[in-house]
Amino acid sequence: MPASPTRRMIGVILLIPLIAALALSAFAWPAARTAPHDLPVGVAGPASATAPLQQGFERRPGAFDVHRYDDEAAARAAIEERDVYGAVVATPEGPHLLTASAAGPVVAQLLREAVTARAPAGTEVRVTDVVATPPGDPRGGVFGASMLPLSLAGVATGALVSLLALRGVRALGALFGAATLAGLMATVLAHNWLEVLDGDRWAEAGVFGLAVLAIGATVAGLAALLGRAGIGLGALLVVLLGNPLSGVSSAPELLPESVGALGQWLPPGASGSLLRSVAYFDGNAAATPALTLTAWAVLGLAAVMLGARRTAAAPETPDSPDAPARTREPAPAA
Repeated sequence: MPASPTRRMIGVILLIPLIAALALSAFAWPAARTAPHDLPVGVAGPASATAPLQQGFERRPGAFDVHRYDDEAAARAAIEERDVYGAVVATPEGPHLLTASAAGPVVAQLLREAVTARAPAGTEVRVTDVVATPPGDPRGGVFGASMLPLSLAGVATGALVSLLALRGVRALGALFGAATLAGLMATVLAHNWLEVLDGDRWAEAGVFGLAVLAIGATVAGLAALLGRAGIGLGALLVVLLGNPLSGVSSAPELLPESVGALGQWLPPGASGSLLRSVAYFDGNAAATPALTLTAWAVLGLAAVMLGARRTAAAPETPDSPDAPARTREPAPAA
C-alpha cells in the first residue's frame, strides 16, 4: 500500500537533514583532522649529518616515514618517482629542502614549515621545487577542484544509462562513448584552456575517460542489480565517501589514519592519484591507481551485463514496463 502524502512529507523532512549531516561530516571531518600520518619523506647525505634531520622528523611518532639516501641526486630521483614527497639534503651551508609541489602543495608547505622551524637559529633553509605545479595552477587549487565535477559526470553517465533503460550492448556503448568524449573534453579544458596539466594530452584524456567509465559503470551496474536505489547508493559511494577521502586537494597521508588508504581504493582517489602521476610525473607510480580504476570499470560493466541477462530471462507480465504491447485478436464472429 503506497504511503500517504503526509507520511511522504514527514519522510522528506527527516531525510534531508540526515543527508545534510552526512555530507557535512563526510567533507568537513577529514579537513578538520588534517595531519601527517606516515608521510614518506627523505634525508640525504652522510649518516652523521643526516642523523639530526632524521631525529627531527621522528619527534612526532607516526607522522613521517623517513627514507635515507646517499646524496641529492638519489633524493631527487625518489621524488620524481613519487617514492617520497620531499627530502632534506645535509650540506655544509645548512639543510637544503627538496619539495614537489605538483605532488601536493599542502605537503610542500608543511615540509617547508617543519624544516625551517627545526633549522639552527640564523640558518636560511634553501628550498628547491623539484616537480613544480604549472604556472596556471601554482597552488594546486584547480587540480584539487577537478575531482568533484569528474565524479558528477561519472554518476550522471551511469544514472542516465539506467533511467533510459539502456541494456546490454547499448549500455556498454553509451558508457564507453560518454567516457571517451568526456575524457577528450576534460583534457581540452584542463590542459589547453586552463593550462593546469603538463603531461601528454592523450594520456591525460585516457585518465579522464577511465575515471568517468569506472564511476559510470559502477553506478549503472548497481542500478542494474538493485534498481533505482542503486543509483543513490552509487552516488553516495562516489560523492559522499569517495570525494572527501580522495586526498586530491591535500594528500592521502594527511587524512585521518587509515581513511586516506581507503580513499585510494575508491574511484575518485584512484583517479586523482593517476592523473597526478600522468600529468606531472611522467607516469611514475601510476600502476596501482590504474589497476584500481580498471577493476571498478570491469566489475561495473559485468554487473550491467548481468542485470541485462536477468531482465531478459525474467518472465514478462502484462504489467511489466518492459513487456511488449500485445494486440488483441478479434473475437470470432457469432
